[in-house]
Amino acid sequence: MLPTDVPLSHLGPSALLLLKLLLPPTSAFFPNIWSLLAAPSSITHQDLTEEAALNVTLQLFLEQPPPSRPPLHLKDFLGRTLLADDLFAAYFGPGSPSRRFRAALGEVSRANAAQDFLSTSKNDPDQHFDAERLGQGRTRLVEALRETVVAARALDHTLARQRLGAALHALQDFYSHSNWVELGKQQPHPHLLWPRQELGNLAQVGDHTCLDCHESSCPGNLLGSTLLTSGYFGTHPSKPPGKCSHGGHFDRSSSQPPRGGINKDSTSPGFSPHHMLHLQAAKLALLASIQAFSLLRSRLGDRGFSRLLDISPASSLSFVLDTTGSMGEEINAAKIQARRIVEQRRGSPMEPAHYVLVPFHDPGFGPVFTTSDPDSFWQQLNEIHALGGGDEPEMCLSALELALLHTPPLSDIFVFTDASPKDAFLTNRVESLTQERRCRVTFLVTEDPSRGQGRARREVLSPLRFEPYEVVALASGGEVIFTKDQHIQEVAAIVGDSMADVVTLPLEPPVVVPGRPLVFSVDGLLQRVTVRIHGEVSSFWIRNPEGVSQGQEEGQGPLGHTRRFGQFWIVTMNDPPQTGTWEIRVTAKGNPRVRVQAQTSLDFLFFFGVPMEDGPHPGLYPLTHPVAGLQTQLLVEVTGLGSGGNPGHPLPHFSHVVFRGVPEGAELGRVPLEPKGPRERGLLAAALPPTLLSAAGAFSLELIGQDGGGRDLHRAAPQACAVVPVLLELSGPPGILAPGSKAPLSLHIASFSGPQDLDLTASVNSSFALTSNLSRVRLEQNESAWGRLWLEVPDSAAPDSVVTVTVSATGREASPVAPTYAFLRLLVLAPAPRDQLAAPAHSSGPVLTTASPAFRPSSLVTRGRAGGGLASNPWWGTLGGVLLLLGLASW
Repeated sequence: MLPTDVPLSHLGPSALLLLKLLLPPTSAFFPNIWSLLAAPSSITHQDLTEEAALNVTLQLFLEQPPPSRPPLHLKDFLGRTLLADDLFAAYFGPGSPSRRFRAALGEVSRANAAQDFLSTSKNDPDQHFDAERLGQGRTRLVEALRETVVAARALDHTLARQRLGAALHALQDFYSHSNWVELGKQQPHPHLLWPRQELGNLAQVGDHTCLDCHESSCPGNLLGSTLLTSGYFGTHPSKPPGKCSHGGHFDRSSSQPPRGGINKDSTSPGFSPHHMLHLQAAKLALLASIQAFSLLRSRLGDRGFSRLLDISPASSLSFVLDTTGSMGEEINAAKIQARRIVEQRRGSPMEPAHYVLVPFHDPGFGPVFTTSDPDSFWQQLNEIHALGGGDEPEMCLSALELALLHTPPLSDIFVFTDASPKDAFLTNRVESLTQERRCRVTFLVTEDPSRGQGRARREVLSPLRFEPYEVVALASGGEVIFTKDQHIQEVAAIVGDSMADVVTLPLEPPVVVPGRPLVFSVDGLLQRVTVRIHGEVSSFWIRNPEGVSQGQEEGQGPLGHTRRFGQFWIVTMNDPPQTGTWEIRVTAKGNPRVRVQAQTSLDFLFFFGVPMEDGPHPGLYPLTHPVAGLQTQLLVEVTGLGSGGNPGHPLPHFSHVVFRGVPEGAELGRVPLEPKGPRERGLLAAALPPTLLSAAGAFSLELIGQDGGGRDLHRAAPQACAVVPVLLELSGPPGILAPGSKAPLSLHIASFSGPQDLDLTASVNSSFALTSNLSRVRLEQNESAWGRLWLEVPDSAAPDSVVTVTVSATGREASPVAPTYAFLRLLVLAPAPRDQLAAPAHSSGPVLTTASPAFRPSSLVTRGRAGGGLASNPWWGTLGGVLLLLGLASW
């Protein structure tokens, strides 16, 4: 381990390796999907973040040869564009899905970009190295990296990625907002990531740093000094005489002498007076970002770093288990499947990287058990036995909520129970949480009223008592499977199948309509197609594109193998499936459900954002959900484009997105997808149709296009989406949470679609206290309200633990609207051995304002303080210019 006082320039070749991998002059780096139209050759925070992560991931792959596969060689990546799909195919094998890795990078990148939009960070000079707050900025930067490590070790990787994004934003801003580049520096600052080292040579309050510049471009406005400085932005804090401004049209301080500014955020002089140094600043910011990722790798180890960025094609394994006395068979089935998965996948790329187990009964639930060790998980699971009993309703949704808070995004959660939920009031909150976490929940319910022992049952049982499970399953893209004890072990085998990289194929119509067939398309990139049918089915048949049919008879048929478990059928089609249009006809009582799934590496991620064109950082403000009345962009990232294809053959492409109502499936709109950058990057965008945004409600989205051979291509998002009635934002305190402290939280709620009369409720972990000054609000169209919450951390709170705050906005009886939820995850840390930052003053009452005029339609652009998209920069190499390998000391 290197001592903390060794500067980068003194590291030898064994510790510091710079590999410049330059593209030919005619090649260009991919532009970012959120590139600023006013400065199309600029480089964004997202570009820097993702390039740095790919560099360090490649280095990890080079240093840790893949098991049972040839080692990677750096020469194989020269002259090629570095893509996550290619990295995964080279290391884990062709077709290995990179979807979770790319989603993790997206979390970090969006958290990075959000620093320019969040009310708690956008005007804070400490979080952007503005206003010569260089020492304070370094303190906040190091603290955010420390929180990243602590959250990652606590296995809360979502929180870790949020803190990492904030840290990288500040780190990258240093090189754009300070004069480090103008001082002629060719390497990142050697002490920026080490709190024990002095930054040194800082400009003091009385030191003049800039000359007056009345032009947009100000190449010579810095005084000939060797002091380190940064520009002032806006009016808080005010700019002292002789100091530099940030600069740009939207910086109010730049109109005060000395005018102009020194920021290098973009290539546009209208935004960046030192635009001519943008590429040099971006180069150092990339080097520094690689350095930060490498430092995290050294602190977490390769396994911990891989979990932080989800560098694995495997899903997590998450069980929620009813442990009442009647659940013996179900618990045994869960144990058998868990054991089978652990044994079959141990040491392989598909070995789960994260295990979660949450038991429940009545009246208790939990505690949650999380681990990355399969043996520890198996030992914990093996100690669970069916004990006790009671009335049928159990605390199932409370346990599921706990599992969702501890399960990584894009995971599958399996719930084993034979009882309805006692806590059905949590249905909407759990539904919203599944969509926020993008986890798929499958309920395996054994219902046997004739069983006379174990669980006491009430005489009158509502036929709708399992409806909350149906609601959660529909919202999450999962399903509810009713079966019997004698079938539970066979049915539980779907756990392993569901953990594969499966997609759900869209059906037309989406639900069974008497007299009409269900139609779905099979393309050449699909394999292991399965049809699942639930309900009181009297008959069904499946027909392939060549007209070959198969009925409901069990066993092997001409199209595949059929198995029946009570009212649940599974038909596994022969591989390879016939490409083209398939049909299913079902005759049944009630409302049978049909689902078609298949394995494929071609899938997609999607996000939402609001164009913000007014202000110093035009871009896309990320949203968890679209908001009624607020023009919103859909951002799509296609994964697996190169998997299974032939070199030189056309790539699959998606041309349109279709929006459908949930659950009826009526089409709500169909809009074209606009490619952003080269096709192999798979970046697409579309504006949500105004009719969809006119009112709150659930919807699903499907992508349609063609595969490389010109055949129809159809993919559906696994989870339903929702247009929520109001924008609800919850922001945390600027400093850390410590045991025994009281922290202010900021609440913002805005309506863009008409009057809203809302009740606001807040909740937190049971041992914490939470108070709020805003419990009810009435909003007119385009009106906002601000409130404050105070979170009291008990003295007994464990350091390095995570607390979740939830706020809901629910329509009152006079104006009923669907609830809107905001979730905030915070980290409790022991105070660091240095002076803590003073918290800013907070008002004691709610504030009503007009909703931000920045939420207006504009072009699809996002740019952080460091620009807006990588373009044809001759120094910028295929791997982002450099590959930095560091053995770094801890903080």
